[in-house]
Amino acid sequence: MSRLPPALLGPLVAVLTAAPSAVRAQAPATAVNPEEHPPANVTRLVTYGERPAWSPDDKRIAFMSKSYGDAVEIDLATGNTHLLTGGFAHAGFLRVQYLPNGDLVLIGARTFTDAKTTRERDEELWVLRAGSPGPPTPLGHKVFEGVAISRRQMKIAWANTHAQYPEFLPEGESVIYTAEVTYSGGKPALENTKEVLRAHRPECTLEPQDFRDEDKELIYTCYRSPYADVMGVEIKSARVKTYRKVPDEYNEVEGTSPDGKWTLVESSRDQGSGHQDFHHIDIWRLWLEGSRDFERLTRWGDYPGFKASNPVVSNDGKRIAFQSGRTDEAAGVGHGIFVLTLP
Repeated sequence: MSRLPPALLGPLVAVLTAAPSAVRAQAPATAVNPEEHPPANVTRLVTYGERPAWSPDDKRIAFMSKSYGDAVEIDLATGNTHLLTGGFAHAGFLRVQYLPNGDLVLIGARTFTDAKTTRERDEELWVLRAGSPGPPTPLGHKVFEGVAISRRQMKIAWANTHAQYPEFLPEGESVIYTAEVTYSGGKPALENTKEVLRAHRPECTLEPQDFRDEDKELIYTCYRSPYADVMGVEIKSARVKTYRKVPDEYNEVEGTSPDGKWTLVESSRDQGSGHQDFHHIDIWRLWLEGSRDFERLTRWGDYPGFKASNPVVSNDGKRIAFQSGRTDEAAGVGHGIFVLTLP
């Protein structure tokens, strides 16, 4: 177990208890990088890690120590951290998220081949019971990238492509499914698996992100390499909505607010048109209801080589957790977990 030093713990408590009117100030002009000198409404929790996730009670944040590493949890009141996946042998995980009951969904492979093959072909869904030393229970499904988890019920959504199931999906096709996580004798399983939407490259490769509107809609990313769009699909009717689609802009949707009125986006909006290297990625707020402006929340991209990514919204809707990243590294690789208090 580790504990944050007083120099970090004091600012952490202050930010997590601050009123929403907390400052909008940016990092000092003399700052070398945003990790060492974040703006006043941002606090660094740890100097390592990636892909944060809020616990249902907002008292803890789980995150990955590194890609193909261990899941870690930090207690926000004390700054204590502990390994969630340190009690059993594994090939490394890529993601960790909470179910509404406090159990953890892990995404990882049974064996490690190489970073590209394992990520694209072999990642599976697992559930680790809260407080259990493990090992986790496999849910019997491979997964493409991430999983959407309802805040309201034990319901999840994920996508598959040809890479995971070549016997069922032709090359270039992707599909989104939903299912309920149920328990029998304490063992988790998936039930009532349903197909929601299919798409084909190059127009779109699907990845679900969040449920909204009382779980009637799924917000998802449509990847049209090298760009991406923010979309939604009504689960019952399969009617698709476009929330942000700009011809030469990268917009990957991330965490959605608890009330479903807005979502967070990794966007190249301020990079300008015609660029495909995406050296300027930051976190923006996109309103799904009303006509408010597309709002930039971080300015990591003002520092050459840096980006802010993988943001998720707290269950009280007042804060976001995100990671610091590098523009020349693989998507998802992080260099520390931060919390931003929304104005």
